[in-house]
Amino acid sequence: MRAEQVTDPLAEHGEGPCWWPTGELKYVDMSAGDVLTLTVDGTVHRVHCGTVAAALRPRVGGGAVIALERRFALARDDDLSGLTLLPEVWDDVGVRFNDGGCDPQGRFYCGTMAYAKTPGAAAMFRLSPGADGGCATERLWGGVTISNGFMFSPDGSLAYYNDSATRRTDVFDYDPQRGLTRRRAFARFEGDDDAVVPDGLCVDSEGAVWVAAWGGSEVRRYLANGRLDGVVEVGASRVSACTFGGPGLDILYITTSKEGVAAGAEPAAGALFAARPGVVGQPAMPFAG
Repeated sequence: MRAEQVTDPLAEHGEGPCWWPTGELKYVDMSAGDVLTLTVDGTVHRVHCGTVAAALRPRVGGGAVIALERRFALARDDDLSGLTLLPEVWDDVGVRFNDGGCDPQGRFYCGTMAYAKTPGAAAMFRLSPGADGGCATERLWGGVTISNGFMFSPDGSLAYYNDSATRRTDVFDYDPQRGLTRRRAFARFEGDDDAVVPDGLCVDSEGAVWVAAWGGSEVRRYLANGRLDGVVEVGASRVSACTFGGPGLDILYITTSKEGVAAGAEPAAGALFAARPGVVGQPAMPFAG
């Protein structure tokens, strides 16, 4: 199957697509610090949020939680107005947020990476809403190089995650009390050029995991047992992330990037793509704060 190009190459580094409760697709142009919204009429609106816009999810009751360069922000409304900046999480200017998602309890996880892609310099953080209306941030684990992709199985018992430098997708067991445990390899990028690595991911309603192959011009579907089931070809090499959307959650939206692409080499780099692979996705888990 081959994905169709949906937009012009509008993003320098498209990432983090998420189907919104309002019936629109939101994604980030990370290096521009912008959030892009694909509306129901096919137009794209852009809102500038900071130096970097890394990832976002809807909030319960409307609005958004957004990971910026080194801090989280809360938007009051779905149009991202009323942006409240939370305190910086760290002060190392060589590290930024990169990708994330929410758990079934409504907490927002977002991992980081060093601008220099320094091995082991990054970590995973979690933003939790407090009973008093505030939020608390905690560091969950370190030793990460490029944190990418975080989403749960349909029953909420498993969470899937990529540290791109490992060239594999990992899976955790998940329990609301014990949290994420028993991390192990789920699927490996073997037999490829070393430049092809797993980037963002999503999980469909059948429990299969869709992984964007950065450098590989495709999205790969892995069954719940880790077996490669199929691919969706994309007309750009830097495939960064994917999610299901549309009224029936049956459209696989795919973001791409111009990063590392020679000028004129890939005219569609930075465009949004879409395919109908014949399966249905899951709604985005919202942030409870």
